[in-house]
Amino acid sequence: MSLAIAKCISLIGLNGSVIDVEADIGIGLPGYTLLGLPDAALSESRDRVRAALINSGEIWPNKRVTISLSPAWLPKRGSGFDLAIAAALLAASEVEPIDRLSNVIILGELTLEGKIKGILGILPALMAAKKAGFDKAIVPVVNAQEARLVNDLEIIAMSTLKECAIWIRTGESPTHSIAESYVENKDSEELDLSEVGGQLQARKALEISAIGGHHLLMIGPPGAGKTMLAARLPSILPALDREGALEVTALHSLAGKVSNDSPLITQPPFVAPHHSATRAALVGGGGVNIKPGACSLAHNGVLFLDEAPEMSSGVLDALRQPLESGSITISRSGASANFPSRFTLVLAANPCPCGRFTGTGRNCSCTPQSVRRYLNKLSGPLLDRIDLQVEVGATGRAGLSQIGESSQVVRARVMDARKIAATRFSSYYWKSNSLIPAKYLRNEFAPESAGLLFLNRALDRELITARAFHRIIRVSWSIADMHQHLIPTLLDIEEATSLHERSFV
Repeated sequence: MSLAIAKCISLIGLNGSVIDVEADIGIGLPGYTLLGLPDAALSESRDRVRAALINSGEIWPNKRVTISLSPAWLPKRGSGFDLAIAAALLAASEVEPIDRLSNVIILGELTLEGKIKGILGILPALMAAKKAGFDKAIVPVVNAQEARLVNDLEIIAMSTLKECAIWIRTGESPTHSIAESYVENKDSEELDLSEVGGQLQARKALEISAIGGHHLLMIGPPGAGKTMLAARLPSILPALDREGALEVTALHSLAGKVSNDSPLITQPPFVAPHHSATRAALVGGGGVNIKPGACSLAHNGVLFLDEAPEMSSGVLDALRQPLESGSITISRSGASANFPSRFTLVLAANPCPCGRFTGTGRNCSCTPQSVRRYLNKLSGPLLDRIDLQVEVGATGRAGLSQIGESSQVVRARVMDARKIAATRFSSYYWKSNSLIPAKYLRNEFAPESAGLLFLNRALDRELITARAFHRIIRVSWSIADMHQHLIPTLLDIEEATSLHERSFV
């Protein structure tokens, strides 16, 4: 036998394609040829595979070796093909044909001594393999816990190339002690909303945001509690369901941010990039390997941007697409990747460059022009997509002494309100108030007539835009669910309007 085929997965974003790794050992001058648009890391696999085979007690064929990665037109990237190439070479070297590789996906990187190292993106790769009809996969031991998150897929964990060679020849699988169950990924010390003193208006806005998934802007002086409030928003959100948890974990797997001990992310993620982050860091990108950015890592969770006006020009405006569509598309030469990006955006900003333009403003040294220039960095189109805008004032001694409700109490109210919304949307394709399509907001999900008249007048006077009109109605539904109203009342509309535009307060 001089020809064998192993199966591997090539990832572009979250989408995986099955790759046939064909190994041919033919007559001719000794040499090695790798076909199929490999990148630099994959082209270097020759030396890794050769050293790994020899150091594992196997023989490197002293013949002409040709490795073809099919389909040839699809670019292949990374070192995760090493083990599949080695397995195909081992099978091709056998005298008798071996069909054990026909229905198994093989993933892993090889070291020079023959050990199998873990790779990034093991979960989305195996999800693609399962979708393609495979029922068995060979993965590195360090990735085994994450791999077993895919249901109805037999996982064979291996730590060395020698174990793979034994399995190819005999079918005997190695035994490694790997926990069968997963541990929920939780912070060791969960932040609690009761730690924030005072700030009743901001706390209420946070609760409304959690009920409907509405975006939030907090403006206030340094030390008022904006960051504390934002960091505690995930603590009042319900845990992710199985489908949402797998989607979030797959994104974090691509970025190499999954724990080996507790791989499944069951809590809404909280992502807070520094204000000096670039556009690529925020929305994703990279060179030949397209990776998700902060807005995709915050999928089904919270994206917090502190000191938002200090971010580089154009970085914040790059969020417009994911804010509207819930996904982000990254295009590069020869490849295009789409990542889900349905997150709750929380922005925090000072009222002026020095941060002391609050209350009487006597301590502020900024000129009116500099204050206007500072806040204008938050563009109008971006602010129009922010549902809730609240001022977080400085907390005095009286405010610090106020002990607010705990996250557990607030989360219970949030879950009750979400259950009301879930019943209302049971026959529709969306699940939260912030996702109600605009065409339904004037018919099935219109507020009471007095509230609709109030908004129409504001629209006619150009106090709000058409986008704000729809967003205010969506927020009013969350307020109505919080107060257990059947439909949004005029008071709910007025409260939603005051929270959307600070000029209405």
